[in-house]
Amino acid sequence: MKKTTLSVLMSVVLGSMAFSANAAQDWQDDAKDAWIDGKAETTLLLNTNLNSFDINTDVTDGNVTLTGKVDSSVDKALAAELVKSLDGVNDVNNELTVMKHEGDQDSDDLAESLTDSKVATVVKTRLLFSTDVSGTDINVDVENGVVTLEGTVSSDAERDLAVTIAKNTDDVKDVVSEIRVAG
Repeated sequence: MKKTTLSVLMSVVLGSMAFSANAAQDWQDDAKDAWIDGKAETTLLLNTNLNSFDINTDVTDGNVTLTGKVDSSVDKALAAELVKSLDGVNDVNNELTVMKHEGDQDSDDLAESLTDSKVATVVKTRLLFSTDVSGTDINVDVENGVVTLEGTVSSDAERDLAVTIAKNTDDVKDVVSEIRVAG
């Protein structure tokens, strides 16, 4: 009888530990998805070519689904590229609806514009999410893959880190630093 009671008690304890561990993992997964969703929403908001209020994001297990409407296929591709470049994103399901047809702009110009816009948004987002750089004090402009950083920071190290973040971004050909150190 004592062995049976002990066995039942051990089963209950081990079962509840497994349940607690599983619940903790679910919470961590949900928190990670919420974090990715927040980064995606912020990235889309920071991009001046997109109306982020017309784009919805939904994240499940690191997979992002984009729904809503955009003005062009370039905007649709841009939204997907921006979100795909974020840390933690496994895949992007782009279900955005294109509302207008393309103009007569050359496809090479569209691709370059798309890439520059993506680079600017990714660099700005990385600067904002860095705890060691005051990203709100740095402006980011991109033309033909050349990133220009302007603003004021508190130290040489902060300026150097901002330049390094920009240089380590995909599709960046060069970085021009016009960042001033205050003081």
